[in-house]
Amino acid sequence: MRSILLSAFAALAVATLGCEKKTAPVEPPKPADVKPLEGKPAPAPAADTGDIIIGEVGSLTGSEAAFGISTRNGIELALEDANAAGGVKGRKVKVIVYDDQSKPEEAASATTRLITQDKVKLVLGEVASSNSLAMAPICQDNKIPMISPSSTNPSVTEKGDYIFRVCFIDPFQGFVMAKYAREELKFKNVAILKDVKSAYSVGLTEVFERKFAEMGGKVLGIESYAKGDTDFRSQLTAIKKLKPEGLYVPGYYNDVGIIARQARELGLKTVMMGGDGWDSEKLFELGGKAIEGSFVSNHYSPEDPSPQVQNFISKYKGKFGGVPDSLAALGYDAANVAIEAMKRAPDLSGPALRDEIAKTKDFPGVAGTISMNEKRDAVKPAVVLQVVDGKFKYVATVKP
Repeated sequence: MRSILLSAFAALAVATLGCEKKTAPVEPPKPADVKPLEGKPAPAPAADTGDIIIGEVGSLTGSEAAFGISTRNGIELALEDANAAGGVKGRKVKVIVYDDQSKPEEAASATTRLITQDKVKLVLGEVASSNSLAMAPICQDNKIPMISPSSTNPSVTEKGDYIFRVCFIDPFQGFVMAKYAREELKFKNVAILKDVKSAYSVGLTEVFERKFAEMGGKVLGIESYAKGDTDFRSQLTAIKKLKPEGLYVPGYYNDVGIIARQARELGLKTVMMGGDGWDSEKLFELGGKAIEGSFVSNHYSPEDPSPQVQNFISKYKGKFGGVPDSLAALGYDAANVAIEAMKRAPDLSGPALRDEIAKTKDFPGVAGTISMNEKRDAVKPAVVLQVVDGKFKYVATVKP
């Protein structure tokens, strides 16, 4: 579908700044040199009687930095909770975090280092499906389990039986938004603006287009842009001529905010729709009033009154300030699924951990109850949110 510090962590991200459609087997990018932050060298691998070391790869700098930072915060909170409760098998769990600068080749490099040098038991990450697709073959080849908190492109877990995710996938998310647009918003026709360089955006476009048509709607046209573009006026002008009732933009917050502003400047007042890639406070900074009234599919709502969700939000506010977004919630859930699997496993070998993660059923995550299916994807509901007064407001829940 889709898409920006650590005193308790054993290491921090690299110091340098910084989802693709699967049509054939993808070779991981050639690893580049990855270094921890200056003055914060990664620790030597712990002995079996010492700390349990896991790895995390995230976009802490670059175009999707808000995603990586939120995810990292959620993971940190989960580890603090686990260690305060006695850790795993009487040992503390620590994480080595590397920044991939929002680049697939850096994600591959970081994953290689975590496995070959840091000797981690498990890898958490990434958010962007393109980055997870670069990481997954490396984890699979080395028999190290990988859990993506929020990569929704189906291709990610198709890389092998060591690759998991705790989020729903694009076919479900695309269906949710198409169903809501057709049945609740009563749209008869829409247009789509997609990012051709994003596996997330391409995947969501394909599903939304197909499902909306199956429900009797019509897609009047599809325009494209590429990650890094800043001027979308040509595409938006073409869309305006079509006079669609709705505009589906399955992109990331950093592009969507600018797209919304330019659309309004051109007098395009159609209702915008998107996916979980919109979920960032930065969206409201970039888009302002231009995104008011828009609808998105997402993983959870902070308005959920359940004690579990509200307790998580309270702890997050106390440590990091602000309300956690879905990326933070999914990072928290991914780490907790990993921790519970480590507790159940007879040992911490890759095969043992893989088997226990695969058995995850009815796990009470803050972003929904998680059960792994045979494809190692989480089966769970989605929510539809609307932008109202500069905030995401809950409007509906759609179950699988």
